[in-house]
Amino acid sequence: MKTIHATRTPESETRTRILASARRLFARQGFEGTTTRALARAAGVAEGTLFRHFDNKKAILVEVATQGWVELLTDLLTELSEMGSYKAVSQVMQRRLLHLRDNADLMRVCFLEAQFHPELRERIQKESIEKMTDVAEAFVQTAIDRGIYRPMNPRLVAKVFLGMFAISGFSYETLMGENPSPQTMKDMAEGLADIFLNGVLAKDIEG
Repeated sequence: MKTIHATRTPESETRTRILASARRLFARQGFEGTTTRALARAAGVAEGTLFRHFDNKKAILVEVATQGWVELLTDLLTELSEMGSYKAVSQVMQRRLLHLRDNADLMRVCFLEAQFHPELRERIQKESIEKMTDVAEAFVQTAIDRGIYRPMNPRLVAKVFLGMFAISGFSYETLMGENPSPQTMKDMAEGLADIFLNGVLAKDIEG
């Protein structure tokens, strides 16, 4: 039986190149500071080509952000499904932090531009953040059911869990310095995991 492999068309490759250039420029210059002319030049296409693929510049911004969050969600699903134990959070965090470094442009675009574009914020919330939270909540609930995590609000824990990734990714260089070493990354991941799993209060300390 002959296997048919899907091939990328020139049109899909052009669209991918436009989105990659937009992610980079929006992160560095902001949405308002990026002209369609500059975007077309960065993508190596004519300006009219942009509007053959997207209705307007805002549509490109929305696609960049939502597509990126779907990628992050898929990666998180994979990480959680492959995690050896519920105590091995630091391993997931280390890999996620490394991935967030690769997606620093995406994080800047999502966090900065979502403040100024309600429709973008709403779409990211509905199509990505809520789904990521659902996945993390199920992960926490299973750990609670198995007696590994203490009884608490699983959705709140899920939001804290995801929030650590978001803040780390958005403030990557601020938290770890420029071009952090693998050891620095490992220490950060283990520290976040320790705080997440054990909190910050010493045992048996009364307030």
